[in-house]
Amino acid sequence: MRIQISGARLIDPSSGLDQVSDLFIEQGKIIAIGQMPRGFSTERLINAQGWVAAPGLVDINAALREPGYGRKGNIASETRAAAAGGVTSLCCTPNTKPILDTPAVAELILDQTRDHGSCKVFPLGAFSQGLAGEQLAELVTLRDAGCVAFTNGLNSFTNNRSLRHALEYAATFDLTVIFHPQDRDLAEGGIAHEGPMASFRGLAGIPETAETIALARDLLLVEQSGVRAHFSQITTVRGARLIAKAQARGVPVTADVAMYQLILTDEALMDFSSLYHVQPPLRSVADREGLREAVRSGVISAIASHHQPHEADAKQNPFADTEPGISSIELLLPLALSLVEEGVFDLPTALARLTNGPASAMRLNAGTLNVGANADIVIFDPQGQTLVGEDWYSKGANCPFIGHCLPGAVHYTLVNGRITHKRA
Repeated sequence: MRIQISGARLIDPSSGLDQVSDLFIEQGKIIAIGQMPRGFSTERLINAQGWVAAPGLVDINAALREPGYGRKGNIASETRAAAAGGVTSLCCTPNTKPILDTPAVAELILDQTRDHGSCKVFPLGAFSQGLAGEQLAELVTLRDAGCVAFTNGLNSFTNNRSLRHALEYAATFDLTVIFHPQDRDLAEGGIAHEGPMASFRGLAGIPETAETIALARDLLLVEQSGVRAHFSQITTVRGARLIAKAQARGVPVTADVAMYQLILTDEALMDFSSLYHVQPPLRSVADREGLREAVRSGVISAIASHHQPHEADAKQNPFADTEPGISSIELLLPLALSLVEEGVFDLPTALARLTNGPASAMRLNAGTLNVGANADIVIFDPQGQTLVGEDWYSKGANCPFIGHCLPGAVHYTLVNGRITHKRA
């Protein structure tokens, strides 16, 4: 279909584009910006005056729960939620059932996405068999089946020698490895940030050193092995500084932060609400401010949802006995706009960390409005509002923002020029 997006403020952080103009789409590609191409006949006109058109958001960490956890979510429901939030590309985590450590699971996810998906899905393969941290998964076979990177999540390798050899093997094939730095022994039994709030509420704490000790070790092994590495779910200001120092000495590492870590702190645990139970935990106000600065400076080049939908029962028990995670993918853009409204970032910076930053970290063909690129686009009204929960597409309602009114309203999401979300 030939689509003309008329009068939008086009913002493309990858090229520095920021102007009010028209954008033209044909056969799923962006074919022109500004002047209508010769012979172009508009079949669908989207009047976007006063709105912003940007590259579709790229979320590099989201649990889709399929296969194996249908009560929590599935590819159809969670990609529908993603599209409603302006996400056109996402990377799904390997903690499925069975675990994504074989080509058959990767192929199942991609087949289901083709049949039922509302956005593009890029599987993250398990770095070790069964995520057990012992035997290396068949990384090259998984890559050939469509996995774009490999991670063991918060599951540590059994010893540093095994991890070193695994990284050297991944480096040989130029594979991207994603670390979630958290020392297993220091974090064991913990459910909250180790600090005054945890002590006051009698919650077992996880010290910041659980992150920084693991991060320091991982950075040294990355530097030695030469593997291409990305550090996910950074939660502490000291962790961000370690990333910055590694980047300054030329270690080619990237990092992301969960959107909710830029909004919430451990003060949210005052009422013991299990909606704030996440792993790694919400940290201190000082950590949140340090993470915001790292995002502003580009040390942390990506913001991800770290979307983890749950069924209602998973959050009904006492805090320590509930399952960690927040359902948040459809709020990725509104939450970012709340930070823009607060003055934490300007709009182009926020969009950069949601589009070309994560796309570059995972080497995805996404996150740009360049002529010839896939027409993966989000169109939103920055002056609009989103009443969270009024339209809710994820199967998981485990979201502390439900009932809140957030800035911005996503009106259209396009994937390869196909409209996958239209605001009612």
